[in-house]
Amino acid sequence: MKKFMAISLVVLTAGLGWGCSGSSEKSGNSSGQEQSEAQQTGLTDFQMENGIGPVTEKLDLGAVDKEMAEKGEKLFITNCSACHKLDERYVGPAQRDLVERRSPEYIMNMILNPAEMIEKHPEAKKMLAEYMTPMPNQNVSRDEARAILEYFRYVDEHKDAQEID
Repeated sequence: MKKFMAISLVVLTAGLGWGCSGSSEKSGNSSGQEQSEAQQTGLTDFQMENGIGPVTEKLDLGAVDKEMAEKGEKLFITNCSACHKLDERYVGPAQRDLVERRSPEYIMNMILNPAEMIEKHPEAKKMLAEYMTPMPNQNVSRDEARAILEYFRYVDEHKDAQEID
């Protein structure tokens, strides 16, 4: 009987110890010590909002430049339209209202650096999981990516536009 009581005491003590260990972990997380998503991914707050790539500062865009948007439209048709349409899901997501969903810097970084974005950025990873096709690098220059962004800005500003008049 003494042996049974000793074993029961050991089991009970061990069980209480395990319970305390688990509850201290939970209380640590609930007390505001959770890491931000940026810290968990190793990305800066800027990268979380604006993507990973050559655009590392906020852009000063100004008013939409129609001439640049026309160039961007041609680049979009040549480089992007095999996978993207303005108003419908295709191989990739619809692009209308893109500038309302993503920052201009994010858009350019996705165009210029899709492989690293897909590898490291949580939003790009979600898009890959949803569309199941990684965005290929189209080898456009920064100026060309900026023109494509300007095209997106133009069509968003002119909601009914399918192409630039």
